[in-house]
Amino acid sequence: MAIKERYQNPVPDDTVILRLFVYNQNSFSNVQSIENVQIYKIPDNDSIENISNGTLVRTVNSVDINQDETGKYYIELIAEYPLFTVGKYVDVWNITFKTNEGVSQIINTFNLYPELWYTTPIPVVYDFSFAFRPNRFRKGSKQYVICQITPNVPRGTDLGRYYENLIINSNVKISMELSCGDCVPVEQDLRLVLDNVPTDYREKNYAYYMLDTTDLDVGIYNVWFTMEMGENVFISDRMNLQIFT
Repeated sequence: MAIKERYQNPVPDDTVILRLFVYNQNSFSNVQSIENVQIYKIPDNDSIENISNGTLVRTVNSVDINQDETGKYYIELIAEYPLFTVGKYVDVWNITFKTNEGVSQIINTFNLYPELWYTTPIPVVYDFSFAFRPNRFRKGSKQYVICQITPNVPRGTDLGRYYENLIINSNVKISMELSCGDCVPVEQDLRLVLDNVPTDYREKNYAYYMLDTTDLDVGIYNVWFTMEMGENVFISDRMNLQIFT
């Protein structure tokens, strides 16, 4: 049906991207090998620690484990029904970190949710609020910009839950332009440093983008976010971000 990250409320028949980030001494680092990734379904009333009570539903072998950068691994799990049903799962990564060391098990969790049907006599008409942090970066720093999106609808209602789920499954992009500094180009396209760039990761109503300020000028920048939801496109207000020395 769709391709989703583990925290984007996947449902049966989705393709779920299950990621693993590996650090050594606070830096991304490759492991010696990953033997496989085992996917277990855990009974609803059991803890994820009780893998022995779970049911092994799939083993992803090493040839199907992807690596896009140093220390960054992922699998694309096709959660086809009826093998995969609504419930909680663990992905067990069997890893050899260094030569001559034993195999370690790294356990992560994800859930498959029921499809969220909702009927209404009007289409998506409500607005959303955007906020981000941090808004100050020292030049040369590299860290994530975190965008939080909140629906402007009554909370705790079916409508509120529906709109929250729309956020989780939407595409979020970031734009950024220099607005105040020593040398601000007159042409807008020269002021743009990010132009509708997809965010790197999604988690519920959060979107993450790794901002590298190494080659950016010191100054004040306008930052805004675009969320695509069906036929609707929501663009946030322009917010300020400062890069300083």
